[in-house]
Amino acid sequence: MQKIPTLFVRNPDDRRHVLPEVTPGCEWVMDGYGTATRKYDGTCVLLDESGEWWARREVKKGKASPPNYVPVERDETTGKTVGWEPIAQSSFVKYHAEAVEIRTEWPHGTYELCGPKINGNPEGLERHTLIRHATAETVDPSLDIRTYEEIGDFLARHNWEGLVYHHPDGPMVKIKARDFQ
Repeated sequence: MQKIPTLFVRNPDDRRHVLPEVTPGCEWVMDGYGTATRKYDGTCVLLDESGEWWARREVKKGKASPPNYVPVERDETTGKTVGWEPIAQSSFVKYHAEAVEIRTEWPHGTYELCGPKINGNPEGLERHTLIRHATAETVDPSLDIRTYEEIGDFLARHNWEGLVYHHPDGPMVKIKARDFQ
């Protein structure tokens, strides 16, 4: 799991927000490539190919990693390390257990764990649920929203955390509604 880059450059004076300047390497979105999908507001979990569940975990610079932690990437700007910890030791374990009860088999891959006790339940769900990233809601391609203004306007009109653009060759780029506020 590599951290997905943000489409627009973060404001160096206020890193919570973005500027109308495309992050280097993300120009393909402005060039018309890729499909936009909904970014759900929850916490990322992974079902690996051996059937083990993992929770995404960030470890701040100078802090100890939890036991059995698998680091994936270090952010040089913030000093945080992003990786996976076994779901059994995650603070989300009981919500995850409720979500997996819905069905008996799950395809391996990444999911967003959402529900009443996750991030204040911005998705408005009645129970904890796993939403597979590979099947996320797609934005109507006829809208073709790609500019700073178009994306900001679209997200202001929808109750979504953000968008993820998927390039046909695999790369992804994200942008959150709160990046514009």
